[in-house]
This record gives sequence, structure tokens and C-alpha cells, in this order.
Amino acid sequence: MSVISLLRCTVRLKKKHVATYLFQLRALSGADAVNALRPFYFAVHPDFFYQYPREREVNENSLKRLNGYLENLQMPGFSSLKPMELTFYVRDTKDSGDLQPDLLTSGFRSVSFTLHTNDVFSTVMNVLKSCSLPVEHMQGLKARTESTKRPSEAGVPFYRTIKWDKSYYTFTGFRDPEEDLKQARRVEPTLSLWLRNNEPEAAAKHSVSLPRREELSRLKKELCNRFDLADISWQRSWGVAHRCCQLQSLSRLSQQSPEALITLQGHTVVFADQSGMNASGHVMLGTMDVHHQWTKLFQQLPSYRNLQQQTDWLKERISLLLGGTQVVHMERLGPVQPITELYSTLSLFHKNLMSWHLRLHPRSLQGLTMLLENDLSNPRLHEMGHFIIPTNCDPPKLQVFLQSHAHKARERTHTKNQLQAEEEVVVQQCLQSLSLRSLSKEPSVSSSQMIQCCKRLLEQRSPLMQGIKARHVGASWRLFKW
Repeated sequence: MSVISLLRCTVRLKKKHVATYLFQLRALSGADAVNALRPFYFAVHPDFFYQYPREREVNENSLKRLNGYLENLQMPGFSSLKPMELTFYVRDTKDSGDLQPDLLTSGFRSVSFTLHTNDVFSTVMNVLKSCSLPVEHMQGLKARTESTKRPSEAGVPFYRTIKWDKSYYTFTGFRDPEEDLKQARRVEPTLSLWLRNNEPEAAAKHSVSLPRREELSRLKKELCNRFDLADISWQRSWGVAHRCCQLQSLSRLSQQSPEALITLQGHTVVFADQSGMNASGHVMLGTMDVHHQWTKLFQQLPSYRNLQQQTDWLKERISLLLGGTQVVHMERLGPVQPITELYSTLSLFHKNLMSWHLRLHPRSLQGLTMLLENDLSNPRLHEMGHFIIPTNCDPPKLQVFLQSHAHKARERTHTKNQLQAEEEVVVQQCLQSLSLRSLSKEPSVSSSQMIQCCKRLLEQRSPLMQGIKARHVGASWRLFKW
């Protein structure tokens, strides 16, 4: 064999070994990636953002893209990936160190970074460092990664998971992961155990809060009847004592200046962070405002009602231009939107549509709905069947998007309606079979999630649930006994 042929064989063999090293390195790092990213998952998991639907959706989409990036790194024959820019909303946790300067008042911060590494270890390090999360637990993984880079005496590296004999853990004192897993399963709390442990506390809270709740109900009923209010509600989940104080404050104002509340007839009053009228036409009373500011708002209600009429007119005009698609505002899916902001958004979107002559049949998109957003994103179809459209969207591009996605939007809307109907049935079954006083959920909990949870409750049929109020909040249940 010539020298050149020998060199070629050597190069091919070394390339094969290098490819084997890289694949096994990625496989090893990929196996530990989930454990290594535990602090990150705990800080960005969508279940912790049930009160912030927009941030929850951003984290869900970014997690899907990150997981896809990590999976591609472990695929055989992988060469390189295009850089990927991700954005996460990161919660402030105990493991995240000192409070970040960009931490929002809501308890989380926005972090954007770019994935550009070609191995799992470096990618995990990039994610943790970008989110200012600890990386000390990566030292052991780094040492093991470097050891796998060194070729073995046989010339070809070999790796397999080591399963130690039970005597190893007895001799060394290390914890056996299999035994830990078995023990965790044995002590995993069931619903009956959880109810049994929390029933005394729920009963005590019920006894203490009962006078307050009776006072809250009396004040609400008295104000609604006296001023012909449609309803009184609250923007946030304030406690009973806090709600009583707000109603007492409104009641004092009604006694001092009863004529000031006459304009509230037929309206729904919402105690919120700021005073005004929201996009749904409800009167918002800022909990930090004084009576003078509330009275001034009541005097401005006629102009607010006029603005609401103009808003409804704009919705009708937009619907005619877009084949019958209705512009809706889902108050529960996002922060409170003032009526002035909604009018400005609709006016801008309507002017943008009028600048083009769209060719849509007046009833071609009848029955479909859309939400408007003030951002620079592209139009998209939500999983619940409604369109999410940016106000500055190019009208011809919007027309093509609506027409091409109309069939899928109808299918998703039909599925949503079926799930909602099934949810109502299974909730009624729970109320009757379990003798519950009420059963509700947070807005972020989907119908499919609620259906599965109700079915599990029906299977267990714990007698401890009789007469309680339960609320599903995404990752867990809350128990109220009153």
C-alpha cells in the first residue's frame, strides 16, 4: 500500500472517530439536558403565568422552539443549525440570585438571546447564563463531557449508562435513584389525602370569613338594587376584607352624593387599578382613587357612552370590509383595555383598510372572529379559532391570509364550541355527583384541561369534597370551603 493510500485510510478512520465522539457527546449531554435546565424550566414554565396569558403564550412557543433545537443537535448526521432568537419571560426565583434591575412589577422580566452553538452542553450553558441562572451544577456535567472527548485505549470511544449493584450504594452511602423514585411514588399525595390535610384550615377560614362574606353580599345587593346596576365585579382576586372596604367606600359616596351615582344605571361596575371605561363598556373604579375622582368619572359617562357607540360603529364597518369577520375583545385573555385605546386601535385599522379596495364577499367569513394587536407581528390563527391581526397589517396580505385560513378557523371554532359544551356537561356532573357547592377555573385553563380534571374528580369521588368550592388554576387546585 502506498503512503498516500495509507494516509487517506487514516484520515477517513479519524473522521469516523471524530463523528462518533461528537454524536456520543451530544447524546450524553442531551440525556442530562433536562436535569441541567431544571432551574430554567422552573423560572419560565407557562403554568406559572396563568394570570398573564400573553407572556404564557410567548413562553410556550419559545419552549417548543428550544426543545426542537436541542433535539436537532442530537440527530445522527447533524452538521450545524441556523441561529435561533428566543424570548422568555423569566420569573424571579430564589435560585436566580439578586433581584434583576429589569424585573417588572409583575414579578418577571423579559430575556432575549440567540442560540448559535452546535452542541447540547454549550446550548444549555448559553440558556442558563442568558437568563442569569446558576450554572454551578454544570461543573460535573462538564467534567464528564471532557472525559468522553478523550479517546479510549481501544481507539473507539464507548459509552453506556452504568447501573450499579445495590451493594455500591450501601458501601458508599450514595442515594439509590431507583429507590428514591419508588419512595416518591409511594408517598405521592392523593386527592383524598390532600383534602384531609387541608380540610381543617379551610373550615377555620370559612368560620372567620363568614361575617365578612355576608356583609359583602348585603352591600353588593343593596347597591345593585338602589342604582339599578347590572353587576359589581373585581379586576383582581382581592380578599373578602379588601372587597368589603371598596363596597363600603362606594356606599358612603352614595349616601353623601346620591345624585352622582344616577348615571351608573344599567352599567357593570368593576373595581380596578384605574378609573375609566374598559373595552367591554364596564365602568372601572380605581381602588386607589378618592371619591372626587369617582364623581368626576360619573360626570364623564355620557361622553364615554358616545365613544362606545362610535366603537361599535367601527366594528360594524370593519366587519363589512372583511367579509363578516367580527372584531371581538376578550377581556379575560389579557390586561384591561380602556375604551379610548380600543377606539384608537379600531380607527387606525379602519383607515388602513379603507386605503385599499378589498374584494371579499360580504358573508364569506361570516361567523369568524378576530382580535387586533398593536404590534409588528404577522397575522396568525389562534388554536381556539380566532384570528390575531396586527393593526398595521398590509390589507392585501390580510385578505389572502383570511381566505386561506378560513376553513381551518371554522374547524377550530367548531372544536372549541364542542369542548365548551362538553365542559359544561362534565362540570354539572361533578356538581351533582360530588355534591359540590361550586366548581370554577382560571381563564388560562382550557376546556380540554378542565374536562380531564373533572373526569378524574368523578373517578375518585371523594366524600370530603361535599359542600366545598373548588377552583382549577392550571397547575393545581384551590380549595375554598364556604
